[in-house]
Formats: sequence, structure tokens, C-alpha cells
Amino acid sequence: MKFCVLMGSPRLDGNTAALLSPFLEECGAMGVETQIISLYDREINPCWGCASCQNVADGPGCFQDDGFEEIFRAMAGSDVIILATPIYAFFCTAPMKALLDRAIYAGTKNYGAVKGVKLLEGKRLAAIATCGYPPEKGADLWEEGLRRFCRHGGLEYMGIFCRRDRGGAEPFLNEEREQAVRDFAQAIRMAVRGSEL
Repeated sequence: MKFCVLMGSPRLDGNTAALLSPFLEECGAMGVETQIISLYDREINPCWGCASCQNVADGPGCFQDDGFEEIFRAMAGSDVIILATPIYAFFCTAPMKALLDRAIYAGTKNYGAVKGVKLLEGKRLAAIATCGYPPEKGADLWEEGLRRFCRHGGLEYMGIFCRRDRGGAEPFLNEEREQAVRDFAQAIRMAVRGSEL
């Protein structure tokens, strides 16, 4: 089993990384292979909306020569895609948004010569997020965007793990949060294994 973990935070020692660390440890303990890609280390240009990708049925087909295709192929080669991001302005960070804009368009061929091809169909997707508001008010729009992304692209949405940072003196990561994110990793693995039986 392989998880493709897309890290959308610019801070590799921030709150999102703090949640991601025990999640990855738990994956390792369960024998889950993880590929971690830091999106701020890659060049991911915005989508141009030119539709050139729509006439390439067997791959992304984007004309831009940047880091997108390599990341897309990692997503397509995994069992589960994990999106890890802080919430900025009620949505994910800019490089993750650019990636998702291109992934849904280049991955779902509805507007070209061949219609109906969904390159990420059957993949599973889950999210780990941090925000400054209660999750039901800070990450709700992001989660709805993920649900629609999955519906449109034929992926299975597996949920979101989100915790709030109140910006106080207490450390963001505590024992409860660490155990909860480990449980989230276990739940994803169990759901994938259960569907394969």
C-alpha cells in the first residue's frame, strides 16, 4: 500500500508538519509506503485554461514544462493521496491550489476529442489540515472543495483531519492530537484494506 503525501505548507516545522509527523510514523509502523512531496520545493504554475490537456487521453497532457506532471504521476501511482495544508483564506495554500486546478482538469477529460477518461479514478483522497478557526468554520469550504474534486474526478473521499491553532502559549501538538492523527492513519489503511478483501 502506498500513500502519496503532498505537503502544502511553506513551513516544514509548523503546525501542519507537527500533525503530519505522527501520521507518517504510524504509516511506517503499519508498513505503508509513503512518498512525501513538498509543494513549496517544486515549480507548479497555475492552469492556463487552454484545454490542450483535454486531447491527451493517456496522461496529463499539459504543455507547461514544470513540476506538475511528475507530481501527477506520483498521485496516479499511489493508493491514497494525502493533502496536508494549513488553511489560508478558508482554502489550501497557493501551490496546492495550483496543483489541484491542473490535476482535476488534466486528469478528467470532458472537453476534448475523447470524453469520460478519469486518470485518477478509483484513487482515494484524504486531508490533514490546520486552521485558526474552529474546523467547522475554518476548513469547511476546503472540505467541500475536496468532496467536489473527488466526485468530479472519480476519487473516493476518505475524510479530513483538522485541528485549530489558537495561537496561545500551549504547544500546538499534544498527546490527544497525536493519538487522533495516528488513529486517522489507521482508519485510512483499514478502509483501503477492507475494500480490497
